[in-house]
Amino acid sequence: MRVDVRVMPKAGILDPQGKAIAQALGRLGFATVGEVRAGKLFQLDIGTEDAAAAREAASRMAETLLSNPVIEDFEVEVAP
Repeated sequence: MRVDVRVMPKAGILDPQGKAIAQALGRLGFATVGEVRAGKLFQLDIGTEDAAAAREAASRMAETLLSNPVIEDFEVEVAP
C-alpha cells in the first residue's frame, strides 16, 4: 500500500529554503508569489493491505526518522 508523508516546517519556524525560493521566483518574474514554505514528500510502499496499519506505520516512521518533531509537522495520506 502506498502512503505519502508530507513534512513541513511548523508555523513560526524560519524557512530559509522557502524564502530563497520565493526571492528567486520574484526575480524570474513571478511577482504574485508571496510566502513559500519548502518541505519534503516521502512516498512509502508499505507491505500491507490494511490502510489503518499502513497509516500507523508511516506515522511512526515520520515521528522516528522522517521529521524533526521540534521544528516540523507531518501529514500521512494513504493512497486509494
